[in-house]
Amino acid sequence: MPDQISPLKLLGNQTFRSLWFAALASNFGGLVQAVGAGWLMTSLSDSQSMVALVQGSVALPIMIFSLLAGVFADNFDRRRVMLIAQGFMFAVSIILTFMAFEGWLTPWSLLAFTFLIGCGTALHNPSWQATMGDIVSREELPSAVSLNSMGFNLMRSVGPAAGGAIVAIAGAAAAFAVNALSYVAIIMALLRWKAPPRDTHLPREPLGSAFSAGLRYVAMSPNLQKVILRGSWFGFSAIALLALLPVIVRDTLNSTAFVYGIMLGCFGVGAVAGAFMNNRLRMRFNNEAIAKGAFTVYALCCAILALSEHAALSGAALLFTGACWVLAMSMFNVTIQLSTPRWVVGRALALYQTGVFGGMAAGSLLWGVIAQSGGPEIALLFAATMLSLGALLGAWLPLPEYHGLDLDPSNRFKEPPTQFDLNYRSGPVMVMVDYEIDQADVPEFLAVMSQRRRVRIRDGAQQWALLRDLHHPEHWSESYHVPTWGEYVRHNERRTNADVGLYEQLLQLHRGEGPPVVHRMIERQTVPLHDDMSPKVDGS
Repeated sequence: MPDQISPLKLLGNQTFRSLWFAALASNFGGLVQAVGAGWLMTSLSDSQSMVALVQGSVALPIMIFSLLAGVFADNFDRRRVMLIAQGFMFAVSIILTFMAFEGWLTPWSLLAFTFLIGCGTALHNPSWQATMGDIVSREELPSAVSLNSMGFNLMRSVGPAAGGAIVAIAGAAAAFAVNALSYVAIIMALLRWKAPPRDTHLPREPLGSAFSAGLRYVAMSPNLQKVILRGSWFGFSAIALLALLPVIVRDTLNSTAFVYGIMLGCFGVGAVAGAFMNNRLRMRFNNEAIAKGAFTVYALCCAILALSEHAALSGAALLFTGACWVLAMSMFNVTIQLSTPRWVVGRALALYQTGVFGGMAAGSLLWGVIAQSGGPEIALLFAATMLSLGALLGAWLPLPEYHGLDLDPSNRFKEPPTQFDLNYRSGPVMVMVDYEIDQADVPEFLAVMSQRRRVRIRDGAQQWALLRDLHHPEHWSESYHVPTWGEYVRHNERRTNADVGLYEQLLQLHRGEGPPVVHRMIERQTVPLHDDMSPKVDGS
């Protein structure tokens, strides 16, 4: 059953409330800065593709650096990671403000500064989103994501209009100054927050291993791949409207920066409405139905904006696009978080962001080029076509449901005693698990083992194989390798409650005396000249 907790009830959580209000201030500043950068580019360059690249320059670093940021989110203190990111963006914004006041900015230097701010956003986002699961319960998480979306889009409803007014009255430099000041609130909130201690009984994963673990987990999770693909498609197509809106306002509607801010405000008001509708829609419809509706309505509104010459009609269409944006994006985000265990959630979110913002960066470039050669109206009609195809894609790649998944650690594994003095760097380790299976049960055994293989590899096993004894056909062995003893322990501790059922199925199929026998062996690719591992001495 979809979550029914009202998002506003979460404001009773003091930690969440403090960070949420600080994020409001930061989001307000970021949206004011975006209006300033977008409108400043229209005065620095006549190229419509350069205007579109303002959006792309923010999205591109999120695509490039998100996985690295996800590794940091899963392996370091998330609070510290966020403080570093916010401090970096604060410093960049101060320099940008100074250069704008001095009149030193060029089109390419403006893109460079927005790219650097995007780098800070890339570092911040996976830790911020993964932190929600540290502050609220699993049942409250969908409401927390909706409330974060509502907060961002509440600011989207007032920030762009305020940004347009600030730019019209005081210029883009003043908008950049407002953004610089907005970082102070969230930096202070993060400094006051006492993050929960992280489990440190295992050594921190090396960066290379952590990278590959995140990629491997998503590669072995078809449901996550569907969400990332659909999110990327939506980001690629839907960004056309936001990327080209300054040009639409300036050329098609013949209006000013203030009207541009009002148009973005309409988008934000619609997004706030979408956040309020989110829970009710989840109760009535499945994920795919909501996604299909968001793709379809957004496509229709893009077509209206391409053909409209009236600000009122364009503003009304933007109300609906804002609602569709938040419904789609929050659903993608929640599905990723609730379909992923905590040990890898930062990397899963990072890969999702890589796909979505990679789509946005590519879309900003493509729609800008099309607008440059054929006009923004043609670009929006092409984007509407792509969104319609995205809705049809659901027939082949429907979004998964996350309800009923229990991804909490099973906590059944206890590090086994050995006859050697091992440390967590000892290895490589080879593991074999012996089963005795009746011939009549072989088809079912193979079906379970197919799932077992995916789970093993997903959680870090290498060179997985299933062996059958040629002389005793009822004897089967599952084998896999891990680089070190520490990785073996980590591999088993990643097992979730949702995975336990597979092992219980294997126990029911196993016909041997006692449970399946597990062999854990140190592997040597060459024969040492002497025993390089001495057994423990009794009493030592």
